[in-house]
Parts: sequence; C-alpha cells; structure tokens
Amino acid sequence: MNLEQIGIQAKKVSYQLASLSTEQKNQALQMVSSSIWENRGAILEANRIDMENGRKKRLSDGLLDRLQLTEQRITDMAKAVWDIIRLEDPVGEVLDAYDLENGLHIEKKRVPIGVIGIIYEARPNVTLDAFSICFKTGNAVILKGGSDAIHSNIAITKAIQEGLKQAGVCINAIQFIESTSHEDTQRFMQMTDYVDVIIPRGSKRLIQSVMQNAKVPVIETGAGNCHIYIDETADIQKAVDIVFNAKTQRIGVCNAAESLLVHKNIAAQVLPLVQKKLNEKEVLLKCDEISYDILKNQPGRIEHATKEDWSMEYLDYVMSVKVVKDVEQAIQHINRYSTKHSESIITESKENALRFLNEVDSACVYWNASTRFTDGGVFGFGAEIGISTGKIHARGPMGLKEMTSYKYQIKGDGQIRS
Repeated sequence: MNLEQIGIQAKKVSYQLASLSTEQKNQALQMVSSSIWENRGAILEANRIDMENGRKKRLSDGLLDRLQLTEQRITDMAKAVWDIIRLEDPVGEVLDAYDLENGLHIEKKRVPIGVIGIIYEARPNVTLDAFSICFKTGNAVILKGGSDAIHSNIAITKAIQEGLKQAGVCINAIQFIESTSHEDTQRFMQMTDYVDVIIPRGSKRLIQSVMQNAKVPVIETGAGNCHIYIDETADIQKAVDIVFNAKTQRIGVCNAAESLLVHKNIAAQVLPLVQKKLNEKEVLLKCDEISYDILKNQPGRIEHATKEDWSMEYLDYVMSVKVVKDVEQAIQHINRYSTKHSESIITESKENALRFLNEVDSACVYWNASTRFTDGGVFGFGAEIGISTGKIHARGPMGLKEMTSYKYQIKGDGQIRS
C-alpha cells in the first residue's frame, strides 16, 4: 500500500472516529485489549525474531531492553488499555462558554486533532499506547516504527485491527507503514494533505531529523539527558537511593538519569557512597577533575569526562559526574546541557528546592524523588504518547487532553454583522 492511500484512508476514518460516542470507543478498546492478550503468542514470536536480529546487530543492552517483550510486558500493555478506558473522555468538553451582546452564544469545545502520525524506534509497546490514546480521543493514527522492531509492531497492529473489526470499527483507525526506507519516512513527514501532526519518539538523532525535515507540524519529544543534583543539605541515604533508582531501574528509557551534580561541601562524603551503590550494576562514572580525585582510589569504574559527556543520553550503565559550588551553578549547568526533560534536586532546604523547581527550564522538575516517575501512566494519564519537551500545546507526559484541539461553536438566531 502506498503512502498516499494510507493518508487518504486515515483522513476518511478520522471523521468517523470524531463522531463515536465514549461508550463506542470504550467498547472497541475492550476488544483491542482482549485481542492483544489472545494474540500474545504471535506477538512474542514476532518479538523473538526482532530480538535475534537485534543481537546480531549488536544493539546495546538499553536498546534491547526497550525492544524486548515478555508475557508480563504484554499483560501490562493490555492492562494499560483498561487504564485508558477508565479515564474520562475529554472530547466534547466545553472549555469556555459566553454570550455576546448581540445574542450570539459561543462555546469553545475540545475536539480530536484528526490524523496523528508517530515516528518511533525500538519500543513496540508504543504501538498499542499510541493507538489507545489516539483512539480514545477520536483520532486516526499512522505509525512508522523503526526497523529493529518491525515484526513486533506488525504483529501488534494486526492484533489491534482484529479487535477493532470485532467491535465493528474501521480497521484504518490504525495503520502501520511497513516500509523501512529513509525515503518513505521523509515523504511521510511531508504529507500535509493528510496528517495533522507528527510526534517523534526515540533518539536525539531521530527527533532532530523529524524537526528539520517535516512539513507537517511537529510536537517535539525529547531525548533524556536527565540530571540529579545533590545539594549540601541533602539526606545522604535519600540521595544514594534516588540516584541508584534513577540511573539503574531501567537504563533504556528517556527518564533515566544520565548526569549527576554534587555540591562541593558534600561531595567527598556522598560520592563514595553513591559509587558503592552504583557498583552493584557496574555503572561507569565519567568524572570531572574534582570527582575523579575523590573516587580514584575507590573500587569501581571511572573515567575522565570529556566536554561531550555533559550532553550525553547514554541509555547505558554510564553516568556523568560533576562537582558544583552551589545550587546556582547546578541550575546553570542543567539549563545549558539538559534536553529539557526531567531533573531532580535532593535537598532538605526548602529555599534551594523552590529555587531549583522555579528556575530549571525542563518539562518535569522533582524535589527529593527519582526522575523515573516522568511517565504518563504514573501521572494518572493511563499511558502516554510521549514526553514533550517543547512549550507549545503540550509539555511533559502527553495523555488524552494533549491529543485534542478545540473549535468554537457559535449559535445564533438570524444575527448579521453590520
């Protein structure tokens, strides 16, 4: 099937989806959730092929973790659909209503965006998450996944379409572009006649490519060079536990911490303890001169950091480390090098915490908590379409409301403008 035909079908079905009731959408999502579970064998077999190919390509542990599906992960995917079913449908919400002196009644209503295109890499669960959120909000979705997860994505798409068919809904509500060619990706990003918005999910390189080449409007999602700053008043045990969780709980995700900043007055005390904990996962620390001197005689893996390390999203058991003189320098460093995703301060000082929360220019800013919580499901959105690091329309985890626009509906009784 060529791209133009996919676009035509998506645009056509988007008008049908916009008129579905909440009950109809929820019933269809129930069918989809059941179909994912019923087809788990085919999905796991497809994922096995992708994993074998990934190992042959020598993908990193982080990328393989993103790619891998297990029966438990498929169970979680199916349950996530039910989380979305239980959420309130934002479509039709009246955002504002008022009357003019001439008698016109104006309402501002939340409506679907229309056709949403998503370009993503080796995370097959995105296929179901993206569909579920788009469908609940009455949007058609066109997916363009990476070659590493091609078999898994096709199998999940087929299972979704089976569920839609059982519910009596047009299967073109979700379409997957099976071509893995660069040329087709470029053409997809320029289908302004059919696609209303493109959302990229993946590496910094992918996101930058979409931002630079798309003609369709783009909602930017960010790579995750996430920071943790340990302030001089930090509770040391909190700091050790939070850094370990944020760095190692799952390394191949955008909300994993990649950079550690430590106040100079506490560095000699806390860094050896942080390193000792991170040694459990054999984390390599890329250190500035001060932190290197503190850790050079301690057991563990350390190297001298280069200038490039301050900007890196490793997606691996690697973390940059820098000692700073105060919270102001920490904020300046983060605002210069972060990807505007998620940052955390560990401190018992309310004054320093509030300054950090207010002055760090990122989508999600934490006080005494792991960056790993930046997630649509955790935030109560059921799932997410991605983490937006932009400032227009959507920021942070994008759930149902972020997949809507609005229109003005004006009701009159024969008024004309003089």
